[in-house]
Amino acid sequence: MTIQEAQQQVDGWIKTTGVRYFSELTNMAILTEEVGELARLMARMYGDQSFKESDKGRDLGDEMADVLWVLICMANQTGVDLEEAFRKNLEKKNERDAERHRNNPKL
Repeated sequence: MTIQEAQQQVDGWIKTTGVRYFSELTNMAILTEEVGELARLMARMYGDQSFKESDKGRDLGDEMADVLWVLICMANQTGVDLEEAFRKNLEKKNERDAERHRNNPKL
């Protein structure tokens, strides 16, 4: 699935099952919440925090997909073509960071 296809599928779901998009600010708050859930799981899986009973059974991929879903919603409702934006972002990183990381003594 391309990013564009994902944007179309999310839009179709929102318009049929989801009724309508939440406001942009609500989706920003939801995105923050979803990133927090992902961070919580990462801290338990790869960090120093221990699992609580409520954390068990959570799926890392599902948490990442929740973040992606809301990000796609925000892109759709603000008219952003994520596929094009990502392509441009890669170009920017390739130009700006061509030698940066290679020359970083910390890496």
